[in-house]
Amino acid sequence: MSQQFTDIELKQLADRWVAQWNEPDPGERRRMIRELWAEDGYQILVNPPEAVRAAAAHLSVPFPSLEIRGHDALFERVGRAYDMFVGAGDHVFEQQGEPIRHAGAAVAVTWVMRSRADESVAGSGLEVLTFGPDGRVHSDHEYVA
Repeated sequence: MSQQFTDIELKQLADRWVAQWNEPDPGERRRMIRELWAEDGYQILVNPPEAVRAAAAHLSVPFPSLEIRGHDALFERVGRAYDMFVGAGDHVFEQQGEPIRHAGAAVAVTWVMRSRADESVAGSGLEVLTFGPDGRVHSDHEYVA
């Protein structure tokens, strides 16, 4: 897979992206992360939760973005999200719409977190992904709505 993704590769990438967040088996989740992410890949949560922003504001610090870097940290991040939202059986992550190509070989993937009980949308976000020479995710700027 190159940085100039075919339509099929782009769809597969988005499917794998969402699948890592829904994967119940930790060993398989770790394998997926190593396959999808560059070893030095990182995710930046651009707009952290309100509690983080409020705590930073209380200290007169502009709200920080939060960064997760490397396979082990990404495994912890994805696993924590799974435990909080999917593992309890309450929600599932789904791709929303089609992935979109952007300048500089960046790809945007939108997602929703849907309630399993009534299929309502409990959260949503946008990932802006860039890639290393081997086609694995090098950076992810995540915007949670």
